Amino acid sequence: MSHSELVIFLLPSILSLLLLFILVQRKQARFNLPPGNMGWPFLGETIGYLKPYSATSIGEFMEQHILRYGKIYKSNLFGEPTIVSADAGLNRFILQNEGRLFECSYPKSIGGILGKWSMLVLVGDMHRDMRIISLNFLSHARLRTHLLKEVEKQTLLVLSSWKENCTFSAQDEAKKFTFNLMAKHIMSLDPGKPETEQLKKEYVTFMKGVVSAPLNLPGTPYRKALKSRSIILKFIEQKMEERIAKTKGGVENLEDDDLLGWVLKHSNLSTEQILDLILSLLFAGHETSSVSIALAIYFLQACPGAIQQLKEEHIQISRAKKRSGETELNWDDYKKMEFTQCVISETLRLGNVVRFLHRKALKDVRYKGYDIPCGWKVLPVISAVHLDSTLFDQPQHFNPWRWQVSSTALKP
Repeated sequence: MSHSELVIFLLPSILSLLLLFILVQRKQARFNLPPGNMGWPFLGETIGYLKPYSATSIGEFMEQHILRYGKIYKSNLFGEPTIVSADAGLNRFILQNEGRLFECSYPKSIGGILGKWSMLVLVGDMHRDMRIISLNFLSHARLRTHLLKEVEKQTLLVLSSWKENCTFSAQDEAKKFTFNLMAKHIMSLDPGKPETEQLKKEYVTFMKGVVSAPLNLPGTPYRKALKSRSIILKFIEQKMEERIAKTKGGVENLEDDDLLGWVLKHSNLSTEQILDLILSLLFAGHETSSVSIALAIYFLQACPGAIQQLKEEHIQISRAKKRSGETELNWDDYKKMEFTQCVISETLRLGNVVRFLHRKALKDVRYKGYDIPCGWKVLPVISAVHLDSTLFDQPQHFNPWRWQVSSTALKP
């Protein structure tokens, strides 16, 4: 192909891209957009935004952009024009107007691996219905009568496996604890059983793919995760079929008290919807909880004062239990763990288990003089608020006492 023929061949594509660029620029000119940089075509600034950084910081990318453009700026992330917010007020406004002005908008790769019926990617009425089903199962009464007992049981099981003066990985132990708890709570799977351990193995492979680049190529973590997802769903579907067969046969099923049994009995969801719901709840409950536990241990080892106060609080509760002749913890005991709650709150603030959220504007929105065009992606960056020195004293410092009732976490 000659040079002139190549130019003629590529000319329509080049002109189309130029026209698209001009139309986008004209549309943007109608709005008073926040300052910012749209980066490279298609890629935008996604690579710089996703560059790894410590959980107790907001990363070099965010620091430089906030310094240059302010707490609200425009960018091009995940292949879409985006408004990034490190502003506490705008983040609150976005979350308060969920379903009216904004909706969830995670990348398509997330839906591809978690499933199209996952609560993480559903919007509108279907998201609401799935959420109601989950919340009804996790009712306040059930938390008191079932979940708290199972939490204590699984905790003691993990603690009993530690040998004196042994060395272990806090992260691995936290993951083992949360997986066993969720597997028992969701499908009545007992820890240590072959089927539970096989499911855990597939789940680990699945998780590696969720947090990897969405490259569906042979040998990539994403491809392996899709394969493990298929195995996990087949396992769950087999459990469903066993439950349904027992019910039809008039056999009393003691496992109906878990999430799978509850959904089969109290919802009209399809098989595909139930499978995605179970997988998404296993994912959500396991990942956030295990990371939070590991981070709490990490932060506490550098704060002996907090460890000492935690010990005193729990020893006091333990002594009261012995005097009353009781052994298991109950809801009233948990309510007495006031400083424990302070440690949890501070761990979530400083650890930033969820750093940012994916949302999309449903309408043209104006906030503090800036326009957020309909259809644009919006990223409320939670970690930027948690580590804002104008809101928290010494935000990089682990200080559970800031959450005490007599104090105030936020600056006045």
